[in-house]
This record gives sequence, structure tokens and C-alpha cells, in this order.
Amino acid sequence: MSEPTIDDQGRPEPPAAGDELATLTGFLDFQRATLRWKCAGLDAAGLSATTAASTMTLGGILKHLAVVEEGWFSQSLHGRELGEPWAAVDWAADRDWEWHSAADDTPDELLALWDRCVERARQDLAEALGNGGLDQLAKRPWPDGRAPSLRWILTHMIEEYARHNGHADLLREAIDGQTGE
Repeated sequence: MSEPTIDDQGRPEPPAAGDELATLTGFLDFQRATLRWKCAGLDAAGLSATTAASTMTLGGILKHLAVVEEGWFSQSLHGRELGEPWAAVDWAADRDWEWHSAADDTPDELLALWDRCVERARQDLAEALGNGGLDQLAKRPWPDGRAPSLRWILTHMIEEYARHNGHADLLREAIDGQTGE
């Protein structure tokens, strides 16, 4: 398999004619790189900036997607408990902890946390693929007893990033005028 083409923003282009796994992971990596691009070069004020009536920040998006990566690829897919910093959080008392606690973290801390969670998610994905294909079901089922397939998890992660990257577009433009897909 050839190396992906990297666009002007440093994002790997998904394969134009890859198999199902290469296409799904290609689009997920493209969305991950889009978030990194939208957060690049910002200081704490930039990552804490809001726009309009929303309290959403780029730092909050980074921390939210970090826990989402770990939640789907480690907790749901493999049935593991969340690691730190997530394990110490009283989620019942504060369901949005990651969103507002991001303001207490430096840009380097937020990016390092997100990078660690993305890397662990890649390792968890590779481990799962070593034990089966995209049809395998998550070890932690939903409350109704159904369990999503690995294919569903990958597709959901693409959707999760795409939705929040739309928010990131608006936030970044409001911060310094930077625009782009």
C-alpha cells in the first residue's frame, strides 16, 4: 500500500480506491488531522475562546474527543475501564466535565492528552483487528443489550469528528479569521 497524499494542511488524504478498512480509517485519520489543523498554533486564550451563545471551545473539543476515542476504542470495544484522567471523574455529577475542565489545561496538555488517546485508539483498533474483522461486536453492550460492530464504531467516530470539526471551523474563524474546509 502506498503512503497517503498529504494535503496543504498536513492531512492524509483517504484512499480513493481502498478497501473498506482502509477507507474508514483513512477518513477517520483525515478528520483527526482536520481537528489538529484547526487547533494549531493557538495559545490558551485561543483554545478557550467561545463564539455566539455557545460555551463550546476548541480546547473543550480536544478534551471531549480524547475521551470519546478512549470510550469507544478501549471501554466499549474491549470492555476496559477508562484510564486517567477520566477514571477519577464523577460523571454522574458532571456529565460535561471534559468540556469545561479543558480551560484549566494548557494547550500542550490538551494536545498531549488528545494525542495519547488517539494513539491508544489506534493500538486498540489494531488489537481488535488482530482478533477479527469489522463485524466483531463491542464487548460492552449498550443498555438495551445490543452491541455495536467495529464497523459501526469507526463510522460513528468519523461522524463525531466531522460534526465537531464543523464547530471547530466556526470557532477558529471567530478567533483569528482562519478559514478553510
